[in-house]
Amino acid sequence: MDSNYVNGGGMWFAIALINAGLAEQKNRSRLAWFLMSMFLGPFATLLVVVLPPPEVQKPNPRRSSASG
Repeated sequence: MDSNYVNGGGMWFAIALINAGLAEQKNRSRLAWFLMSMFLGPFATLLVVVLPPPEVQKPNPRRSSASG
């Protein structure tokens, strides 16, 4: 087995872990971005850094569960 494949795979896995951490800081799914990073690698890093964090939806006061 060629060591370049092993080193490259280890580096790809490390990038996926880093991307998962970056995604969590932007309120995104760690698992989804980890899996996406396994396929996209450094391109997923670019996406997670460049894309804005998702907007937090505020609860609608008209649809509250405490109805009188």
